[in-house]
Amino acid sequence: MNTTGLNETTQQGVDDAFYQIVCNLTNPHKKEEALVALRKKRESVPDLAPIIWYSTGIIAALLQEIVSIYPLLSPPTLKTADSNRVCNALALLQCVASHQETRPLFIKAYIPLYLYPFLGTVNETKPFEYLRLTSLGVIGALVKPEDPEVIQFLLATEIIPLSLKIMERGKELSQAVATFILQKVLLDNYGLGYICNPEYVNRFQAVNSVLTKVVNSLAESENPSLRLLKHTIRCYLRFCDHPTAKSMLASCLPSALQDGTFNRLLQGDPGAEAWLVQLLNTVHSK
Repeated sequence: MNTTGLNETTQQGVDDAFYQIVCNLTNPHKKEEALVALRKKRESVPDLAPIIWYSTGIIAALLQEIVSIYPLLSPPTLKTADSNRVCNALALLQCVASHQETRPLFIKAYIPLYLYPFLGTVNETKPFEYLRLTSLGVIGALVKPEDPEVIQFLLATEIIPLSLKIMERGKELSQAVATFILQKVLLDNYGLGYICNPEYVNRFQAVNSVLTKVVNSLAESENPSLRLLKHTIRCYLRFCDHPTAKSMLASCLPSALQDGTFNRLLQGDPGAEAWLVQLLNTVHSK
């Protein structure tokens, strides 16, 4: 196998048998088994990402898995086995997206765009939900290190509308990951300025509208998600760092965040409780 670009440190502790598994990704008869095996090895092989990226034909083989599913999206005929297989490929791409060395190469190759058709699906069956959640995990891995280059790339594509759609209509876990992605975009100064640009007030209004729906949904839920609530509070708190957004929040912050609705839920998380207090103090300060 051609591993040009791999350094000695990357290749240490990886034997020929492992490289054969990687190589099997290009063999149609052994590909499915190799996907499962490599997904299990993500934690035990720290430099799996460079191995995948620099080994000849491997990224192409993973992208082939992704595009082969497109015809099953509409009309929605995706089955569990199909979803599981492509999600194994996505898990390996998440590994590439999260690695410091391969992350810039990942976005320069525009690979996230291959995932957007999955994020745009609305079918609520388990195979589709698993596909959306795993795809969100790849984008979440990209934004986690708060790399400005990643944020600018994502904002130049469809990530905000796609995330908002999932926040509004997705299942709880997908909602939480989508809101986490929004939070990371807002934590970047360019991202905050992009969404809160007073010349494009519709961007803030669109995001605030969906965040309000998320808060109201949590308020009505019998078992509201603390994780989702925390990400939502962090988004609102970050808005307070932008003068235009802060002034608008004074009149549009959801009442459920202000009337003690979530006091019991936040009791077990002093950090989140403090964020909400800080948010309310900041929004109502003159």
